[in-house]
Amino acid sequence: MKIKSIDKEIEKIQAKTVFLRVDFNVPFQGKKITDEKKIIATLPTIRLLMRYQCKIILATHWGRPQGKEKEELSTKKLAERLNKLLKPSKNGKRKIFHSKKISGPEIKKQIEKLNPGEIIFLENLRFDPNEKKNDKKFAQNLAKLVDLYVNDAFSVSHRKHASVSAIKNYLPAFAGLLLKKEIENLNKIDNPEKPLVAIMGGIKVKTKDKLIKNLLPKSDKILLGGGLANNFLAAQNYKIGKSLAQEESIELADKIMKKNGEKIILPLDVVVNNQKNGEGKTSVKEITKVGDNDYIYDVGPETVRIFAKIIKKANTMIWNGPLGWFENKKFNQGTLMTARLIASRSQGRAFGVAGGGETVKALKESGMEDHLDWISTGGGAMLTYLSCQKMPGLKNLIKY
Repeated sequence: MKIKSIDKEIEKIQAKTVFLRVDFNVPFQGKKITDEKKIIATLPTIRLLMRYQCKIILATHWGRPQGKEKEELSTKKLAERLNKLLKPSKNGKRKIFHSKKISGPEIKKQIEKLNPGEIIFLENLRFDPNEKKNDKKFAQNLAKLVDLYVNDAFSVSHRKHASVSAIKNYLPAFAGLLLKKEIENLNKIDNPEKPLVAIMGGIKVKTKDKLIKNLLPKSDKILLGGGLANNFLAAQNYKIGKSLAQEESIELADKIMKKNGEKIILPLDVVVNNQKNGEGKTSVKEITKVGDNDYIYDVGPETVRIFAKIIKKANTMIWNGPLGWFENKKFNQGTLMTARLIASRSQGRAFGVAGGGETVKALKESGMEDHLDWISTGGGAMLTYLSCQKMPGLKNLIKY
């Protein structure tokens, strides 16, 4: 595989005006950004382009404005934070200028005044409904601003949106350094050093169906927890009480188990509660003893022990999805203990990758987020890539 990345093609990029698509869709409370890891992850790409005297037109979406302008989702706050992270130049001048527009002649005039190495941060792309429509004219208007395009937003590269997909029809296109690292690290899962162990949680089988089918031939074991496991347990005729499950997911789970069931490890015991809100009586039960009125909210200690034995033999690991209702401290132990198991095996003895918003939160809670080899910035994008599905944002950036 060849990745058409900016570090390999820098002579084509030097001193050009670049449209840099990033994903700064970061969480915030009030005016404060609560997690800026996505911003920090793109700094190497931004600094490389600045070092090679590029004028940078930087663009991202933020939140869900539904195609309307919303002051609280203006990228001005992101531009101000990025400016502080990059630090002002020696003469104290700003490196970043915020534009209230997304495209048009006003931005073109701003670009003409821009010094090499400086940045114009566009307004929220999703203020314009044509972004999500993958509108050709909208993409052309973005393309008219610049000489070339750089995608450093792996996490939205599975979306067919104008700034990710259509824009590449009108400009030379390259991968940023973060996107390149995402692909290189995820390829180690697609072509693993065996044994490969996949750990999966979450809710619906449908969202993981293609991933499971793609990983099964390569995996030695797939460990399941959370609502995902409930569906597989129900497909095996175990009682799951009032636990979360869907008929469609149970049917999919049944098909998977019939084909490759020997590789899938289901919980042997579970933590249950007799109230939906989790405020009732909590107990640990063997999977054969779950009652009609029980809600399964976590994997049990015996299951974690079995998972630990398997993880300790892995040379490659991929984790996506919590193994229970981890947001509730009564039911987070299975997820946190699994996070620590994966982290303890990573960075040397095995190669460990995780991705997905809730998975990353769980790693953060466990204090283990810095101990894995790679944490993907994209949950849905990671699942799509590892499921070998088409990704519009990667078209023309990767050659096999």
